[in-house]
Amino acid sequence: QVQVVESGGGLVQAGGSLKLSCVASGLNFRNFAMGWFRQVPGKEREFVASINWSGTSTSYADSVKGRFSISRDNTKATVYLRMDRVQPEDTAVYSCAASPLNTIAPKTQPLFDSWGQGTQVTVSS
Repeated sequence: QVQVVESGGGLVQAGGSLKLSCVASGLNFRNFAMGWFRQVPGKEREFVASINWSGTSTSYADSVKGRFSISRDNTKATVYLRMDRVQPEDTAVYSCAASPLNTIAPKTQPLFDSWGQGTQVTVSS
């Protein structure tokens, strides 16, 4: 059974940094691209960043480009999201997901089929 578990969320001041982690089990991690999405209550879940199986291709939402960085460690079946210069509008539940389209860095949610429960990130002003 595939499991995707996020951690690392919390409260951070605007301008600060946070690093999220996501551990996947029950799958061959190298066969999957990984992505981060976020959702605010009352709004649609939105794409944040993704990475292909080897880490050679990444995609970012315009709103986080230059501030967030996605990476992965295939030996640990873990994907990371480094968040720098966070802003109050980055407050959301951040979820990790796996996509079988492992050669690309997908951006659209239907391409991902295994999702975690999410971790809350709150940015105070």
